[in-house]
Amino acid sequence: MSHFLYKNKNLFCENVDVRDIAEKYGTPSYVYSKKTLEENFESYFNAFEKNQGLICFSVKSLSNISVLKLLNEKGSGFDIVSGGELERAIHAGANPKKIIFTGIAKSNEEITAGIKRNILAFNIESEAEMHRIEKLAAAENKVVDVAIRFNPEIDSGGHEYIKTGRKKDKFGILLDEILSLAEHISNSSFLKLIGLSCHIGSQIINLNDFKTTAQYIKKLAQEVNKMGVDLEFLDLGGGLGISYSNTDSPTPKDLIAIIEEELSDRSEKIILEPGRSISGNAAIMLTSVEYIKGKYLIVDAGMNDLIRPALYKAKHNILNAKKSDSVSEEWTIVGPICESSDVLAKDFKINASEGDLLAVETVGAYGHVMSSNYNTRRKPPEILVEGSNFKIIRQRETYKDLLRNEIELNA
Repeated sequence: MSHFLYKNKNLFCENVDVRDIAEKYGTPSYVYSKKTLEENFESYFNAFEKNQGLICFSVKSLSNISVLKLLNEKGSGFDIVSGGELERAIHAGANPKKIIFTGIAKSNEEITAGIKRNILAFNIESEAEMHRIEKLAAAENKVVDVAIRFNPEIDSGGHEYIKTGRKKDKFGILLDEILSLAEHISNSSFLKLIGLSCHIGSQIINLNDFKTTAQYIKKLAQEVNKMGVDLEFLDLGGGLGISYSNTDSPTPKDLIAIIEEELSDRSEKIILEPGRSISGNAAIMLTSVEYIKGKYLIVDAGMNDLIRPALYKAKHNILNAKKSDSVSEEWTIVGPICESSDVLAKDFKINASEGDLLAVETVGAYGHVMSSNYNTRRKPPEILVEGSNFKIIRQRETYKDLLRNEIELNA
């Protein structure tokens, strides 16, 4: 559940009036509820009944070190897709043996870093990557644990850009190539196959797609077993959808029950890599109304702060921090960026005036992590709320930060 609620017509995050946060740290700013993050993680962690499970939070959805540390303390593992995410997870105290390294373009530097850290496994996404990991493992004189990420050829997910399990997608290995790679790994002196992995997309609300995926991974596991290979885990990825408009969505318990039913006769550990369904509804973005121009509400948060509406046509609910009984008007809510696509919401009904504080809901996943410095704007701060207290967990960038890494040519 979410812990962003009105109390006496004022919007609160847990027991903190969000206007107090805006007064201290300004806008735009991201505000996270610790209780929501914890409850969302626990809804996965406590849902396993038949199989042993490991939840590897998808770092790409929300990579703030304080949040990663919080989830690590709750028992989370981590799904990473870059060397930078590896360093963040380690800095947050993660056990390397709970880290899965995914991604289709792992560099030599990133692979070597993962090998030296002794992570749980690399999810291999191509034959070429398999040979590269093998070569780098030999250079380190180590046997490296790997999993094969297969493509189950399932068309699932929300927006076209977040579907990842179809034959035409760039992710994973096609089904007819899996066994030849498994055979090579089983004969390798520097690779050990310990798992199978897949990920069919994001924002999935049809649990039958997960059921089909579980059936695929079970069938493949049986074929790999025939080669004399014993697997340690079956990784079914993440992708469980959440509501952005107060509609019902499947729960982690619903998801895990279906997976456990399909894999009830398997002994491998089940790994899941949720991101959005843990962090999505755990945050709001605060923004101030700077001007009213016709039917436009012009706010100080732009597509550089939250790109999802411009990139995916994503729709986020928006609240006024001060609830009003007046009749709402229909507005197009836009930001300061010099792009016509810089629209947070179109034809949106809300009661608002110049100077009002607004809260964009459900921005905890793919919100701050996708922010940029476009138009030379500073990235917003992140604030974590715990009960009646709140603290800064990432400072707003300064103008010096924007210039820090540039090297000027000599005059």
